[in-house]
Amino acid sequence: MSCMVKICGINSEDALIAAMSAGADALGYVFFPPSPRHISLKGATTLTKQVPNSILKVGLFVEAGDEALQTAIEAGNLDVIQLHGKESPERVTEVKQRFGLKVMKAISVSTADDIDKAQSDYDGIADFLLFDAKPPKDSVLPGGNAVSFDWTLLTGRHFKSDWMLAGGLNPDNVAEAIKISGAPWADVSSGVEKIKGVKDARKIADFIHAAKGY
Repeated sequence: MSCMVKICGINSEDALIAAMSAGADALGYVFFPPSPRHISLKGATTLTKQVPNSILKVGLFVEAGDEALQTAIEAGNLDVIQLHGKESPERVTEVKQRFGLKVMKAISVSTADDIDKAQSDYDGIADFLLFDAKPPKDSVLPGGNAVSFDWTLLTGRHFKSDWMLAGGLNPDNVAEAIKISGAPWADVSSGVEKIKGVKDARKIADFIHAAKGY
């Protein structure tokens, strides 16, 4: 068992260094002000300048307009645009064509029907599918809620797009989650934090080591 890992919600140099040192394959930067992991344009520029080309720089957006996307892409020198709202398949295609970057579409999952719909609507259109748990009804955040879903819903599934597993993952359960779901990528944010919005270097290292089967 070995898996690629994305550490999302990077908003400090300490978190950046911890993730790169531990072997992260992708780093996520949240451009969504309501999130405790939100990063400013200036902050994104400062941090992403330190990231080698071998590590994907992913910007997370929630139903952002073209101007906001353009500004953040330039500030963070982004490789991938992560759409984490209710963007349509047409919007995914439009963003890909307009900006010439890979696009990741987050999918909120609670039942097999959610995955079936994602497969019919977005598979092969988005470059990545990110399967995350549906947020609690009282949450303003589309992700990073430390909530998981039934990983067996993904067992034996095959997609045209590359895909990631997210939602409630942490150093203690990620190996089992990968084994059950067959995920080629694991994405984590709250599961490697000391407190909401602040990453823990030890947890980042433990998560990556567990996901990669070290």
